[in-house]
Amino acid sequence: QVQLVESGGGLVQAGGSLRLSCAASGRAFSSYAMGWFRQAPGKEREFVAAISQSGISTYSADSMKGRFTISRDNAKKTVYLQMNSLKPEDTAVYYCSAGYYSGSSPSTYNLWGQGTQVTVSS
Repeated sequence: QVQLVESGGGLVQAGGSLRLSCAASGRAFSSYAMGWFRQAPGKEREFVAAISQSGISTYSADSMKGRFTISRDNAKKTVYLQMNSLKPEDTAVYYCSAGYYSGSSPSTYNLWGQGTQVTVSS
């Protein structure tokens, strides 16, 4: 069973950048498609980006295209989310997830990290 631990969150000014990391334990990391989601207070969990097992296929939510980039390093068992041009509305807890298929629905993924807080000040 893979366990996921996110890191890299914090407080940043609008227009700044952060890189989130999600480190996985266990042997089967490369068997999993990976996703990033976020959840702001009082809102539903929102899809951010996903990447296939090999890393060849990636896609992101329309509102984040051109600003957020997902990548993975299977040798390091880590998936990344590079976030640029951050906006106050990007403030949320960001979650890493793993599943056998990539998709934009949280139900696609069966493993989740504990989340990391990202706060963007105006």
